[in-house]
Amino acid sequence: MPGPAVAVHHLVEGPVDGPVVVLSHSIGTDHRVWDAQVAPLVAAGLRVVRYDHRGHGASPTPPGPYAIGDLGADVLALLDTLEVASASVVGISLGGMVALWLGAHAPGRVDRLVACCTSARIDPPDLWLERAAIARRDGMAALVDSILPRWVTPAFAEAHPEAMARLREVVERTPGEGYAGCAEAIAAMDQTADLRRIRAPTLVVGGGQDVATPAAEHSAPIAAAIPGARLEILDAAPHLASVERPDEVTRVVLEHLRA
Repeated sequence: MPGPAVAVHHLVEGPVDGPVVVLSHSIGTDHRVWDAQVAPLVAAGLRVVRYDHRGHGASPTPPGPYAIGDLGADVLALLDTLEVASASVVGISLGGMVALWLGAHAPGRVDRLVACCTSARIDPPDLWLERAAIARRDGMAALVDSILPRWVTPAFAEAHPEAMARLREVVERTPGEGYAGCAEAIAAMDQTADLRRIRAPTLVVGGGQDVATPAAEHSAPIAAAIPGARLEILDAAPHLASVERPDEVTRVVLEHLRA
């Protein structure tokens, strides 16, 4: 069972009476990985809620380890705080794992679901446990150079030095304990058996250039396991698709939320 929820930092944008969509970010980043999607979603009449996972951004950092259920419980507490009965949930990477947990464990709170560049289980867990140990011991500066190349393509990194500098800053400012706690949540996660419980209309988005969670190994099995789910592969998208391929991600998310 999830532990006590954390009151996470959040932003709310868009019409007060619009359908609510929650955007959930990747490990080691914060709500800003969805910057490019906010204006189009608001223009479509949606009320957009972004937040920082516990241990990330401006949210509190309780001692780890965490579990995916803990991160999901934080979202449910946020919806309660905002007096939102149900919302669509769009998550990327770790955020996608949280979205899947919510779809399986709080089905009445999830209208539509988008799981982008994510996984229901990542084997072996040793990589994440090693990263957690390094983050606690040495901080995120010790990990950033191994993380960034897994998020974006070399071409993007070369062509967008300012964007890469911003990403580097976000990673390095992430509390080591927060990253470690979430890394341990990923290491312990196995949602494969829960996927069949998801009833919300679901879109699974995979990146053709995603080296962290390759679409064939991760996205496709998720889509196959969720009743009625649709799989969309963005051929040029890496793991951090919302940043490198923002227009494509926005398009498929809006198509799904409007369906």
